Amino acid sequence: MAYKFVIKKDKKDEFRVNFVASNGETMFSTEGYASKASAKNAIESILKNGPTAEVVDETLAG
Repeated sequence: MAYKFVIKKDKKDEFRVNFVASNGETMFSTEGYASKASAKNAIESILKNGPTAEVVDETLAG
């Protein structure tokens, strides 16, 4: 099984996107969205902007 985005409805009846690894584990979830179209837009934004997104490690002590 490959990695995938899964759109589900949560307990608040909002659409939420889960990114699921090949082993079935949810790696992250988005916020809840009122419409499925907004959830799909979130997926498109992740696909478009994710590869070039900066990684910020806030665990480092200064």
